[in-house]
Amino acid sequence: MTKNYKRTLVTCALPYANGPVHIGHLAGVYVPADIYVRYLRMRGEDVLYVCGSDEHGVPITIKARQQGCSPQDIVDRYHGIIDSSFKDLGIFFDIYGRTSSGVHAKNASEFFRKLYEDGKFITRESEQYYDPEAKTFLADRYIVGTCPKCGAEGAYGDQCEKCGSTLSPEELLNPKSKLSGAEPVRKKTTHWYLPLQDYEQWLREWILEGHKEWRSNVYGQVKSWLDGGLQPRAVTRDLDWGVPVPVEGAEGKVLYVWFDAPIGYISNTQELLPDDWEKWWKSEDTRLVHFIGKDNIVFHCIVFPSMLKAYGGYVLPENVPANEFLNLEGEKISTSRGWAVWAHEYVKDFPGKQDALRYVLTANAPETKDNDFSWKDFQTRNNSELVAIFGNFVNRAMVLTHKFFGGVTPQAGELLDIDREALGAIPALKASLESDIEGYHFREALKDAMGIARVGNKYISDTEPWKVAKTDLGRAGTILNVALQICAHLSVAFEPFTPFAAERLRVMLGVNPSWDSIGAADVIAAGHAIKPAELLFTKVEDAEIEIQLQRLEAIKAEKAAAAEVEASKVVPQKAEISFEQFDAMDIRTATVLEAERIPKTDKLLKLTIDTSIDRRVIVSGIAEYYTPEQMVGKQICILANLAPRTIRGIESKGMILMARQSDGKMRFITPQEVLENGALIG
Repeated sequence: MTKNYKRTLVTCALPYANGPVHIGHLAGVYVPADIYVRYLRMRGEDVLYVCGSDEHGVPITIKARQQGCSPQDIVDRYHGIIDSSFKDLGIFFDIYGRTSSGVHAKNASEFFRKLYEDGKFITRESEQYYDPEAKTFLADRYIVGTCPKCGAEGAYGDQCEKCGSTLSPEELLNPKSKLSGAEPVRKKTTHWYLPLQDYEQWLREWILEGHKEWRSNVYGQVKSWLDGGLQPRAVTRDLDWGVPVPVEGAEGKVLYVWFDAPIGYISNTQELLPDDWEKWWKSEDTRLVHFIGKDNIVFHCIVFPSMLKAYGGYVLPENVPANEFLNLEGEKISTSRGWAVWAHEYVKDFPGKQDALRYVLTANAPETKDNDFSWKDFQTRNNSELVAIFGNFVNRAMVLTHKFFGGVTPQAGELLDIDREALGAIPALKASLESDIEGYHFREALKDAMGIARVGNKYISDTEPWKVAKTDLGRAGTILNVALQICAHLSVAFEPFTPFAAERLRVMLGVNPSWDSIGAADVIAAGHAIKPAELLFTKVEDAEIEIQLQRLEAIKAEKAAAAEVEASKVVPQKAEISFEQFDAMDIRTATVLEAERIPKTDKLLKLTIDTSIDRRVIVSGIAEYYTPEQMVGKQICILANLAPRTIRGIESKGMILMARQSDGKMRFITPQEVLENGALIG
């Protein structure tokens, strides 16, 4: 270890409780964290392992509205699913809490209150979108419209899921509220901000100068943010689901989820250790390590440390070993379209093969760049590595011990060079294993552990004790004694990676060796009885893989079919016209001065408009999409030189330019910025 810490606090990113966890989450955060914690505990370290569900924020409220239930119903359901999934895969936190708990509400409120009273926040008034029908401010995810980048309908106010572009609500074309379908309006609101720029120089010294050993992907992202200049970040938002802002005049506001969630680590520790939590968070001899995915690097390396610095008295992370993203069969994992392998489904589809998933996710861990999971690779690694190397060696050593020595560990005679070479290779692998885990290089650490299995497998293949026993039982006994010692080493070395198999192996051997015993020649004493051999791993069959591949193909087919349906809704292009025909059209801007419904009609509005060249009336069939009140003051585009026609006894001079969407709804074509009336278009 790099410093003489007395204890280590390990936190894992709080999974968001609006859906189950998938293999991307496991590979990115939870499996590497579990490897690290298991290793530290085997070394006798004092460790606290903290996680919990992140249960506030807009996506949860959206899902609740979609399913006609309360946000609490959503988080209760997924909190249970996620917690069970972790346990099924051998990931046992000291506490798996939740940010909807009373302890957290009190703690997060107190944290905000202290920073507020210490003058650590600034206030800003800004204009945000507001739903005039639902009478509420709209979070970015509650605003949908047309993507300005790719033209896709249904893009969110923060992202287009079709092209992946990051957006702001102001960029959306034809924005509307997901709550009521109404066109949102801009309304002023006041929020509190954490001035991150005040901590920029300190962050540079603490991270860029003090933590150059951090992973390149983490260090690089932090440096990029700092070099770009930090800006104030809102810590509150207008929402009715979350921790209420605990100051006067903040009715209808809650703590922003990014501010609320990391405090959950502290709250969960307090809930577990109400009288002893401070030594884990405020003692300088505590090592704090955050395991997260790359989408959380900024929050855990810039924002949360700035919060802790502003509060004062808390330890800061010694390391933040964030992983990149794991893809699935060459495509980005997408929870919205089901392109994922869900943890709770995996344990049902592959009963007893939790270790296989942990092993493959570690072998393919996206430690410094994105990596890929494929079902064929999963099958190959399980069958050719876990089964054919690790499992095969252990099975041969134990079966032969039962066959020739009745299940009793034989006495070792004089060791030959081949015996000493096998045992002598293990200390170096152990040292490398320790160095790699302590350096957060878990892929390399797994190779070190498998290296011990390879040594054992080669040793027993080269010495062939099943043949030697026919002519020299004593020599065969020495070989099997050495082989059983290596089996004992494996039961310890693989505990962080494949804990279920490691435990079964220790039970079969009837020993419980310590970490320091790896490489020793006397872990199992001569005369010690071992249990009958059981297979540590079993093959994954082609039929099992085919089921998973067919499931993914079905998802692809469903997506393609949906795309075809959407394409079929597009209005076909009209016949070509000449430039002269287009040039003959007088298209210009205008502003609606007055608007009224035409009696005894459902669709018609009478609009009086200012074109700059005149004031005129246009009759338009838009009453099912817009009210007269919504029209007054709106700037529109019109075809000014269309021949007049009489509609319901009213002369209509011109035509308003509208866009018909694939769902049949009509929307105005409006300038992106206010122009003078009569401005020519084209």
